[in-house]
Amino acid sequence: MIVTADLGPADLARLDALRRAHYPADRNRVPAHLTLFHHLAPSLAEEAGRRLAAETRHAPPPAARIAGIMKLARGTAFRVDSPGLEAIRARLADAFDRYLTPPDAAPWRPHITIQNKVDASAAAALQREMARSFRPGPIAIAGLSLWRYEDGGWVAIGRHPFNRSGRSPRN
Repeated sequence: MIVTADLGPADLARLDALRRAHYPADRNRVPAHLTLFHHLAPSLAEEAGRRLAAETRHAPPPAARIAGIMKLARGTAFRVDSPGLEAIRARLADAFDRYLTPPDAAPWRPHITIQNKVDASAAAALQREMARSFRPGPIAIAGLSLWRYEDGGWVAIGRHPFNRSGRSPRN
């Protein structure tokens, strides 16, 4: 399973358009996303759903911003800064510590991949092009989602929106 932070609709549309323009079409099977965990065991689905709901149900969306262009080995991404989202991920990592794969147990580098699986010169060219007009700015985080792999794509298991009012719902 995969855990992602959901992007707000306008940011998703903008970033997904960039992804469609620069990611190899035959490998671009999911929309733009910000991954918190790449691989949780399916046996954790129920607990993961409960924990994502607990993190979002009464909480306002964490502030986040696109802070820079990130070089990937064979691609390009936007680096994301969000202390609030980092705190959420740290709590989830603590809860699932003994189940995490080495990449998910490593320090988190929040980013949104725009291009991947291209040769190094193509990645460097896109990074130079993007650097000319890049401006840091806010990005909306709308919720957290849990997905499962299926035939190379992802299928939503659960979506958990943040509470935009920041107030507890009435019983």
